[in-house]
Amino acid sequence: MSDSRRLVAKLVAGSNVLRDSGVNMYEYTEQLTYLLFLKMAEERATRRLNPELVVPDEFAWHQLLGLSGEALEDTYNHILRGLASQPGVLGAVYRGAQNKISNPSHLKTLIVDYIDKENWSAAGTDVNGDAYEELLERSAGDTKSTAGQYFTPRALIQAMVEVIQPTIDDRVVDPACGTGGFLLAAHAHVARDAANYTPTQREHLRSRFVAGNDIGATTSRLASMNLLLHGVGSFKDDRPLIAPKDALVADPGDRWSVVLANPPFGRSSSTDIGGGDDDGAEIFRQDFVVTTSNKQLNFLQHIMTILDINGRAAVVLPDNVLFEGGAGETLRRRLLTAFDFHTLLRLPTGIFYKPGVKANVLFFDKKPAAEQPWTQRLWVYDLRTNKHFTLKKNPLRRDDLDDFVSSYLPGKARDERTESERWKSFSYDELIARDKVNLDITWLRDDSLEDADNLPAPEVIAREIVEDLTAALAEFEAVAAALEARAAGPESDGSA
Repeated sequence: MSDSRRLVAKLVAGSNVLRDSGVNMYEYTEQLTYLLFLKMAEERATRRLNPELVVPDEFAWHQLLGLSGEALEDTYNHILRGLASQPGVLGAVYRGAQNKISNPSHLKTLIVDYIDKENWSAAGTDVNGDAYEELLERSAGDTKSTAGQYFTPRALIQAMVEVIQPTIDDRVVDPACGTGGFLLAAHAHVARDAANYTPTQREHLRSRFVAGNDIGATTSRLASMNLLLHGVGSFKDDRPLIAPKDALVADPGDRWSVVLANPPFGRSSSTDIGGGDDDGAEIFRQDFVVTTSNKQLNFLQHIMTILDINGRAAVVLPDNVLFEGGAGETLRRRLLTAFDFHTLLRLPTGIFYKPGVKANVLFFDKKPAAEQPWTQRLWVYDLRTNKHFTLKKNPLRRDDLDDFVSSYLPGKARDERTESERWKSFSYDELIARDKVNLDITWLRDDSLEDADNLPAPEVIAREIVEDLTAALAEFEAVAAALEARAAGPESDGSA
């Protein structure tokens, strides 16, 4: 058994200890984050070469050892409160932290048997990072939480990064980063050539290459820990790479050369359990072209703002962004004219934990102001028609995206692309002439409509029916919310 598999098995066994206390996998991973950070800080403070004090002694790991019962519980709570008031990464990881392990004996078991016996620093970033990443993925699949409803399949993340091809000269951001999957994949892609980089480039890769936002305090702390365990950032940084705030509130002023994102679907901009919902309120920003309560359209506008000139974006967005009228049509026209919207990947259903999600990946580049539209051709790859995936029995794998990646021709001129059965291109004139600039484009025939022998398995059909009905309900909810907002008065009209 590899070291990472052994650690995963050990940490998952630790989660079983806490299930009797009502702690689900997502909450367990959060509690584990607090304890792992303390243990790794202790290892840094006590190593022989270049010891580094990260955590004040009053709040250090060794304060928890040898205690039990109320004394252990009180000390742990004191440490959590004390670290929450610290500056930099320390405060970011522990801000708002609460002890959800109600039984002190379970807390002691986790500390003594599952964490203290390991030297986490010696395990290496690859081992620690892989183990923690698998815990996060297991958390996403925990049916007792909503943590993973927009958890992006790692195969899709890898393919998106491969075609975007970030380099050491880039700065990459995810404005709704969840647990940091896109940021880590981009970092890993560039870090493959780290041996050839200058010291300045290596420092850029460690401390400035990636950045992210997430509105949820829990999710952002998990992302921060995920990056640290993968060797990205530092325990002593003054400012964390992940900001625990709503990216949609304002233009941050910074600009990035690469944006990779899967913003949350629905009316809330939160990806976090208890991160807070809103009432579908409209967002007013001077840099936005339209005023709307649609979060996907607002994230698209935000990404349009923060992308630097000649920057590249790859963003997962639901179908309604492609066909919704009003604000949606306005944004699609802007995307086709002011940006080079060159590629659209139609995603299959059954790949997200949240049912009913029908989504696409939009690939576009930001361009300087010009009189002529920047988009010449939009290339569409249909990975949805006649494709049937499920989360457990037939999950999306990286090789399912091989044909898309090879058709994309990463790093080559797009005029070298050639069409195939699933890969078609449409000119700017064809796109702009479509009713309401509807970009929900299909051309393949569903085989099951013509040949009953080609019907998917019953469980796949049942899941697709559920997803279709859920998607339809979501659309009706959006329509109802818009009508309610309009009925509330002219100030809620949504016109820009």
